[in-house]
Amino acid sequence: MKIFFLLTLSLILSAGNILEDIDRKLTPVSAQMYKKLINIEPDGSKKEFLLFQAKKDKDKMVSLFLEPDSEKGRATLRLGDNMWLYIPNVGRPIRITSMQSVVGGVFNNADIMRLDFSTEYDVVKTEDKKDFLLLELKAKNDTVSYDKLIMQVDKKTITPMQIECYTSTQMLIKTLYYKKSKDFGDGIVRPSVVETESPMYKGFKSIMIYGKITPKEFANEAFTLDNLEKASDLRR
Repeated sequence: MKIFFLLTLSLILSAGNILEDIDRKLTPVSAQMYKKLINIEPDGSKKEFLLFQAKKDKDKMVSLFLEPDSEKGRATLRLGDNMWLYIPNVGRPIRITSMQSVVGGVFNNADIMRLDFSTEYDVVKTEDKKDFLLLELKAKNDTVSYDKLIMQVDKKTITPMQIECYTSTQMLIKTLYYKKSKDFGDGIVRPSVVETESPMYKGFKSIMIYGKITPKEFANEAFTLDNLEKASDLRR
């Protein structure tokens, strides 16, 4: 009984820091990365996108579309809960929401431009299972795309294995599966593939594949609406 109490107490005390640990295992505080998004239709047809992303601190991200040619030059900006889409030759960036998707498929904009989990969620429950740590996360406010997350965390790597995403009415929106651990260098060892399916999109599947993740510092000016059309400069 005493050992169980001490373990429970330890889990409670560490709950506030575990999301920070998970965040840093997944991505450096400031970094650049390349990822491929694949949307698979019920008939088996696929549509692929290649993105470059620049992340700064816990609340800033720019995504630049590199492929296909029809999307090349498009860019998105996320500042906290606010998101915009820039389309070449259209003019000013337009507002988009976290639950929309600029690529279609099962991933929404919040999934594609994922901020640190600790920025959006608090740990409200922790359970030590035999093979993993089970976390229940509650959104810090009602602007977060998912009200609750149930996250399975690998004890050895401190990275997610599976995340169930729920609405405030306890409806399951989607499940994310983290697969294929990869050493990206610079001490970054994390799942390189994230797959998702949703009961709301029966027969559809979306896959996110990380090609490169590299620590890099960016100027704050890069994460502004005025500079969104110059997102390609961030790759230099």
